[in-house]
Amino acid sequence: MKNSNVGVTDAKLEKKLNPLNVWALAFGCIIGWGSFVNPGKKFLPNSGPAGTAIAMVLGALIMIVIAMSYSYMVPKYPEAGGEFTFTKRCIGKKSAYFCGWFLVAAYLTNVPMNSTALGLIVDGIFGPILKFGFHYSIAGFDIYLGEMLFAMLILVIFGIFCIKGVKIAGVVQTVLAITLAVSVFSLTAAALLSDKTSLANLKPLFGFDKSAAIEAYKAGSGIAPEAFAHNDKMAVFSSILATLAIAPWAFVGFDTIPQAAEEFKFPARKVNIIMTVAIIFGCFVYTANNTITAAALENWPELIVNSESTPWLLLAAAEKLLGLPGKLLVGVAVLCAVLSGIMGFYLASSRLMFSMSRDGYLPAVFSKVDSKNKTPRNALIFCMLISLSGPILGREALGWFVDMSAIGASIGFGFTCLCTIVTIKRQHEKKPLLLTLAILGAAFSVMFMILQLIPIPGLASVHFCRESYIMLAVWVAVGLVFYISRAKKINEAD
Repeated sequence: MKNSNVGVTDAKLEKKLNPLNVWALAFGCIIGWGSFVNPGKKFLPNSGPAGTAIAMVLGALIMIVIAMSYSYMVPKYPEAGGEFTFTKRCIGKKSAYFCGWFLVAAYLTNVPMNSTALGLIVDGIFGPILKFGFHYSIAGFDIYLGEMLFAMLILVIFGIFCIKGVKIAGVVQTVLAITLAVSVFSLTAAALLSDKTSLANLKPLFGFDKSAAIEAYKAGSGIAPEAFAHNDKMAVFSSILATLAIAPWAFVGFDTIPQAAEEFKFPARKVNIIMTVAIIFGCFVYTANNTITAAALENWPELIVNSESTPWLLLAAAEKLLGLPGKLLVGVAVLCAVLSGIMGFYLASSRLMFSMSRDGYLPAVFSKVDSKNKTPRNALIFCMLISLSGPILGREALGWFVDMSAIGASIGFGFTCLCTIVTIKRQHEKKPLLLTLAILGAAFSVMFMILQLIPIPGLASVHFCRESYIMLAVWVAVGLVFYISRAKKINEAD
């Protein structure tokens, strides 16, 4: 049945994605700019090489536990919408709206956030060639016309890829994800074989009190950051927890797989192994990038403390190991990570909006499918238009919104685990192990939300900043207003 939009129908999505494409979707969404810049910004100062590795392995194991619920639910409901669809079928419409609304924030904010890294990549590799034209600053982040136009161009190009068909998008995503993986594996091999890395450089193993070290530096006392190392048991535990708490942000992406379930051209039961492999690859990249940085730079604590702005330490480590080829290798890897994140979250956001629209939760315009390309064109155009605001607002301002990504992911994880519990009991299935894992997954999801939302002494770097709390309150308020305006259509929907 056609509407007034030319070439747009209510047709179903096309089944074009193979298992490799779906792995690439998940892995490309899990690994973004943060895995390459956060060794110097968060991971090494907060948790150190050992603390970060432990936290990432624990985070991956928790995600695999949660993924068991996804692998159970996807074959039962192989439809676009993922967690939203599960919740609607198993718990109820209001809960489904709540889940879907926060997942929109989780997925959609990651597209413009990835785009703001493009200028930083070019600047780090080639210098300030894009810093031309008028510029301004938002929240301390300088925004130049050249960087803005470049990021917008990439957003439009990848939006068109997604509109032109899921097969094209799947091929591009697969090439990007494989190149990303090969680049990081190559850098890891170089670090293992090089005599320029040393295990002695890994200290302090569990990070240090960055604030105290900076104060000492400002006071001119000459006290090395190592003097503020996290050594006692409580400090070590807190350092691990500081990185473990952001696991939903770090691993958000494996949960995009159910959003594309309607487009699988293979049995949905295979998502179990695909999700697990994607999570393991993600864990490897986070851990490898962080460990290589510390092992190659003997003075990494001083570089973090003595720099006015957070240095891109992995880039410096790669250049020390391999010279210019190392620098270019990191450039290729992080570019693929950013582009695959843009592509992957475009796909996930549009499919979620398509599903919510089809069920009456969002305006009907978003449920229209292009008759030629079999993609949710209107939803993709909307995602593209929203994402174009990213290069205008800048990275720091967007960070306030992206903090909601971890909350949205945690909510999606929690509801999927609850749906698994409800379904097992409702259908009287004898699955004691899966039931136990689902209960654990739900508990972990609540734990992550508590760590993100409630300030805990000793974990100041984990919970939201003031601006993020404000953005969260605004998102909740807008969601309530929108729900009230759509309540009749939602209740009328199947």
